[in-house]
Amino acid sequence: MAVDLLLGLQWGDEGKGKIVDVLTSNYDIIARFQGGPNAGHTLEFDGIKHVLHTIPSGIFHPNTINLVGNGVVIDPVIFKKELDNLNQFDLDLKKSLLISRKAHIILPTHRLLDAASETAKGKAKIGSTLKGIGPTYMDKTGRNGLRIGDLELNNWKEKYRQLADKHEAMISFYDVDIQYNLEELETEFFTAVERLKELQFIDSEEYIYQAQQSGKTILAEGAQGSLLDIDFGTYPFVTSSNTTAAGACTGLGVAPNKIQEVMGIFKAYTTRVGSGPFPTELFDENGEKMAKVGREFGATTGRPRRCGWLDLIALKYAVQVNGVTQLMMMKGDVLSGFEELKICTAYTYQGEKIQHFPYTIEDESLEPIYETLPGWKEDLTQKNKEDDFPDNFKRYIEYIEDFIQVPIKIVSVGPDRKQTIIR
Repeated sequence: MAVDLLLGLQWGDEGKGKIVDVLTSNYDIIARFQGGPNAGHTLEFDGIKHVLHTIPSGIFHPNTINLVGNGVVIDPVIFKKELDNLNQFDLDLKKSLLISRKAHIILPTHRLLDAASETAKGKAKIGSTLKGIGPTYMDKTGRNGLRIGDLELNNWKEKYRQLADKHEAMISFYDVDIQYNLEELETEFFTAVERLKELQFIDSEEYIYQAQQSGKTILAEGAQGSLLDIDFGTYPFVTSSNTTAAGACTGLGVAPNKIQEVMGIFKAYTTRVGSGPFPTELFDENGEKMAKVGREFGATTGRPRRCGWLDLIALKYAVQVNGVTQLMMMKGDVLSGFEELKICTAYTYQGEKIQHFPYTIEDESLEPIYETLPGWKEDLTQKNKEDDFPDNFKRYIEYIEDFIQVPIKIVSVGPDRKQTIIR
């Protein structure tokens, strides 16, 4: 069987967790392929809100296998907290949660390095979540990393010590005052590692290959968003992994010709957390209203999200880079009550009008060009089918489809899994 892929098309926070949860009943395996605990996937059902950071979003479905792939970086301390939070749900995690031996481990000193590096940048900081993601991927590419499979070796603590000592030496090079108690951090870390070792570690690329051969259905789940991709995002204000479709191949060991559906998720407007350029950002009451109604706070950091109008140039770029075959629009309900809505359909870039995503979208180089559409007043959260949508909301959806030339198959009108309309 081919592998379907689901990923975000903006700067993250698009609502991937909810959609994975909605779609999980169609799949035997849900597999995370990149990122780490800098991700926050929010699921809401039965009146309860759940936030997952590393564990795949299909974990609440008892008949589904959830796999943390080799492209993911794992913080045992945060992972243990996630496991502890799942205890109340009587899940058989030894059976339903698998971890790739090739996934890299975030050490306490990775987090300290992250903090030292970000502090040293001062005003030039990139908005890191300070989870140690960047330093861990740096060790991975520098061939220094500690992997999940190392935990099965007798000398893994020696490997840990060598790497941690190296990190402490690196921290001393930064001219910043970072206060920490490594012994205390390590006690928590080693306890979490023992909990982690209770789960199944697997050779995930072989596992997925055999699953495909036996006809199992697989959904690859991405973290963050395409505009945060290390290569194709708004560099340097990006994450440290490939968040685009290509990342699923390298992050799971899946051949490119085995990818079938590529499902792209986007919000009906645009948000961004932390630093970085944002052409359609709003600084008026419209932006404030979006943030308030949409409850726009980061699931991982708690930081308020910056809000702005939908940017179709950026969205079309993400669709092209990923080869998206179907779209899913989230939070259309948040736009109810706006008299009119603006959509960015072109940029003025270095004095010229363009309709592609350029090398840089920094403010001084670029201005958005907008089309204006009429808004709607009706509450969408109680709508159960597409026929009940207000006419102006239907026009908004159709306008996006006509511009992007990819169908919008799912429209979300609220946070609960039941508030999901299949078109």
